[in-house]
Amino acid sequence: MIEELKVKLGAEVEKLQHELNVVLPNEIRKAVELGDLRENSEYKAALERQQFVQARLGQLRMRLSKLSQIDVSQIAYDAVGLGSAVTVEDEKTGKTEIYNLVFGDVDFEEGHVSMSSPIGKALVGKKLGDTTILRLPASVRHLKLVKIKTIHDV
Repeated sequence: MIEELKVKLGAEVEKLQHELNVVLPNEIRKAVELGDLRENSEYKAALERQQFVQARLGQLRMRLSKLSQIDVSQIAYDAVGLGSAVTVEDEKTGKTEIYNLVFGDVDFEEGHVSMSSPIGKALVGKKLGDTTILRLPASVRHLKLVKIKTIHDV
């Protein structure tokens, strides 16, 4: 999981690096050739995109650096942690939900939750059969862990 994320982020870094070093300088050069830069929307758009790409590259490099520091051997084999797929049952409604704990980027469509989110914080460190209390602004939920698949099981 961590290696897959590194590859995904690395590919995005390469794409953005190409855009920053090749595509955007060409667009800026073409816009400069058009003349008056004060009213040149193409020039302004290229500069704004350049600033965005530089900021995104900084974020991606920081994420890659943090991912490189993760020691998978320090993640528990029998408790919820980074990369765990957790099935919980709401004790009040009996409804089950599956959450995948991730480091940062969250894709709610796939059931990903950040470890720093309220549900992530409530689940981290819990073991099979434990019940955790999830305090939300509108309610309090009691969730029982009915299945855990850790990063080591994948």
